Amino acid sequence: MREEELKDLMRQQREWFASGRTLPVRAREAALEILEKAIMDREDELCDALMQDLGKSRTESVMCEISLALGEIRWLKKHLNRLCAKRRVRTPLAQFPASSFQSPSPYGNVLIMSPWNYPVLLTLEPLADALAAGNTAVVKPSAYAPHVSQAVTDLIGDCFPRGHVAVVTGGREENQALLKEKFDKIFFTGSVAVGKVVMKSAAEHLTPVTLELGGKSPCIVDSTAKIRTAARKIVFGKLVNCGQTCVAPDYVLCDTRVHDALISALQKEIRKQYGEESLPREDWGKIVNEKHFDRILALIDPVKTVCGGRWDREALQIEPTVLDNVSWDDPVMQEEIFGPVIPVLTYRDLEEALDTVESRPRPLALYCFTESREVKERVLSRCRFGGGCINDTLIHLATSEMPFGGVGESGMGSYHGEAGFEEFSHLRSIVDQKTWTDIPIRYRPYTEKKEKMIRKFLK
Repeated sequence: MREEELKDLMRQQREWFASGRTLPVRAREAALEILEKAIMDREDELCDALMQDLGKSRTESVMCEISLALGEIRWLKKHLNRLCAKRRVRTPLAQFPASSFQSPSPYGNVLIMSPWNYPVLLTLEPLADALAAGNTAVVKPSAYAPHVSQAVTDLIGDCFPRGHVAVVTGGREENQALLKEKFDKIFFTGSVAVGKVVMKSAAEHLTPVTLELGGKSPCIVDSTAKIRTAARKIVFGKLVNCGQTCVAPDYVLCDTRVHDALISALQKEIRKQYGEESLPREDWGKIVNEKHFDRILALIDPVKTVCGGRWDREALQIEPTVLDNVSWDDPVMQEEIFGPVIPVLTYRDLEEALDTVESRPRPLALYCFTESREVKERVLSRCRFGGGCINDTLIHLATSEMPFGGVGESGMGSYHGEAGFEEFSHLRSIVDQKTWTDIPIRYRPYTEKKEKMIRKFLK
């Protein structure tokens, strides 16, 4: 997109918002209805695009992307009147006879930058939140998922005027051009490295940002865990989308007493869920491109591989791989894996495990498999992380009833449901003062009597 085209788009978006057309609740509801219908009507096109870019099966595309986006839209429609309403709060006696309330107000023109790993969900879900909150939006999908990018461009282009919602496609050059513009809010999902660039650029305009990043999310398996159940859910959570999931369990940290049993269970579960056929496999999905394919292969130590480890370059597929006897000095522990590799580390007591987790950057997710209430409480009280599960993986993000987001190095801000609405809104605090009387205590001249009254009111 040329510079003058981008300037014209920004002008259209500001004028659209200034017109007030996005503000009525009915207008917001109509936008959500249009988006919902378009997703349902274009399910085949979206699934085909996901297959081409990431090799996702239709079942996985529906389960992990399309149904979750539709679920968010339907939740917002159901609760929109409540979300947009004034929220009454208690007024201090000193402000009598006023009333007080909080009023959500849209930011205005927002930028949504989405990643390639869940390119439908992580584009359309935050867009739904932004529309529910009454904003206009510029959407920038990832160039690494070109077929989905085109499908989303067509979908949004047929649904909304460019002044309301527009898609800008392209790569790094387009990203840089967008970040030079002044938006009222930026919502970014992606890597830590790019997140830093986004935040630095936003700081030039004092633009608030939401950063949904990633990191090395731990999966603790203690001695009381049901090992077969743990293995089944770890394999699902780690290997869905070929491990290219920001909240996938990045590594397993297991009690030495259950180490052998867990390794055996992981191997059995991989064979059960993925079979033992040779590569390539049509139903597996693929690594997004050769650059990431080579990066993941470089993390696999053949000496420590106890399961999998084979690959097919032409198909961009890597077998589900388990690495044992891993240490923090190994390459696989130096970065977020973002691929189908499960490194297994051990600990001798829970305190050691908690120290290990807490001594490293805050992860986006944490998972803990245990039957001990004490262990659950110790993990939750000691560890700082975005969100997670006890005795499961991933499912904490598959609901509009709870916020999803990171902390520290894994991001800032959260969304889904009410949190998503509020992430794209400014909650204004308003005091509505009545005029039928005016208590003069706050006005000069100040006297000893007034001071005593003030102290009494402010107790």
